[in-house]
This record gives sequence, structure tokens and C-alpha cells, in this order.
Amino acid sequence: MSFLDVSVREFTEALASKAAVPGGGGASALVGAVGIALGDMVGELTVGKKRYAAVEEDVKALMEKAQDLRVRLLECVDKDAAAFEPLSKAYGIPRDDPARDEIMEKCLRDAAAVPMEILELACQAIELQEQFAEKGSVIAVSDAATGVVFCWSAMYGAAVNVRVNTKAMKDREYAEALNKKVDGMMAKYWPVADRVYEGVYRRLS
Repeated sequence: MSFLDVSVREFTEALASKAAVPGGGGASALVGAVGIALGDMVGELTVGKKRYAAVEEDVKALMEKAQDLRVRLLECVDKDAAAFEPLSKAYGIPRDDPARDEIMEKCLRDAAAVPMEILELACQAIELQEQFAEKGSVIAVSDAATGVVFCWSAMYGAAVNVRVNTKAMKDREYAEALNKKVDGMMAKYWPVADRVYEGVYRRLS
């Protein structure tokens, strides 16, 4: 079953349940997809308007990138569930099983890989939102700000879902390399998201 084929009500009910999936990673991917969809909407409300003719081609290019990111983030909803289920089962392997550590390590790496992808996509989405806010129609600027907050949330959600897996890894060199990458991306992109939101908020004050 794909979580993309269920209703919003059904997805949130599954999220609220004790089921192993969907979880924080899949929810982060969905929020990121909603966020960049708002950016794409800003583009739709901009192209074709005489006032924005000078930036129309730029906005069209942004929209194409936004549509690609939205699709990829949505794909991560199911990818995250597929990666986490084996890990949830691996936790049930008896501690005295000689194969446990190797199985756990592989499952932890797989489970960390998808939120890392979500994090990277969310950061790309934040970059696009900055341009949507700058070049898009003034009547939709609040949607760019809302969208960047959602992408910011996806970034933070993905980051913590990487770290919950790296914390349990035995290979600390690999784990710390992932952590360093996460920290670097967070440090770079949260100020961008903050700048976009605050800039729009001030324009509306």
C-alpha cells in the first residue's frame, strides 16, 4: 500500500496510531511537499501577468524545479516507511544473536538515508522559496512565506530523524560524518528560511 493513495484523514489517523509507519520522516516529506507546492502556486499566480513579464521566464524555471521537488518529496513518504519497517523488526532480534549488530547497522544506515534525502530536498525547496518570495506576485507573497515555514519544518524534522538513527550506530565514524553533514546544512539553510519569512512578515506589517 502506498501512503500517497490514502486520504488526508486516513494518513493522519495512521500517523496518530501506534503503527511503526508512517512516522516523523514520512510526515516531514509530506510537509515539505506541501510547502514547495505553495511556492509553485505563487508561480502560477505570477506567470502571464504583464506586471511580472520581466521575470516570467525565471519564475517558469522555478516552477519546473518546484514540481520536481514536490514529486520527489512525496516519493520519500513511502521510501521512509519502506526503510523503517526492517529497522523496527531488527530491534526485536535477541541481543545474544550474533547477527544482530550487523543487521541493525545496515537497517540504521538505510533508515537514516531517506531522512537525509528529505533534508537535502527541503533545503533545495527553501532556496526556491526565497526566489518565489522575491520574484512572485505580491498577492501571493504570504503563500511563499507559509511555504518556506513548511519547508523549514521538513528540514528540521528530517534532521532529527537522521540523528535518531546515527545515535544508535556502532560505526561512529560513519555516524559522525552524517551528523556533520546535517549540522552544516541546518546552519546554512535555517537563516535563509528565517530571512524569507521575516522579510514577508515585515512587508505585511
